[in-house]
Amino acid sequence: MQQLPKEHAILRIMARPSDVNAQGDIFGGWLMSQVDIAGSIVATRHIKARVVTVAANNFYFIRPVFVSDVVSIYGQIQKVGTSSIAIDIAVYIERKVEDDIVVEKVAEAEFVYVKIDELGQAKPI
Repeated sequence: MQQLPKEHAILRIMARPSDVNAQGDIFGGWLMSQVDIAGSIVATRHIKARVVTVAANNFYFIRPVFVSDVVSIYGQIQKVGTSSIAIDIAVYIERKVEDDIVVEKVAEAEFVYVKIDELGQAKPI
């Protein structure tokens, strides 16, 4: 049985009925948005400055997310460049199935952020 990673999740949120697509699954754009928020938290904490998203690379939707799933997002710094930082993201859900809680990895991605100044220009880290 799969378990959540031991490190602290960056973001935990419950998927709600307002987040579904026409087929009743959680909309992929909603999940990408949550991942972007989580990744920016990691980037901002490390850089201690304002960042903007410049890329969402290799975003893989592994399993669907359903209403009432508890979504936990984990991230680790992959690389720090001159003005950018790449964050590897893993997304898990906890889902109630009968009398058990099932944990599944549902997505993974790499998000890249760039440090910017007050005018929105890239700035060295």
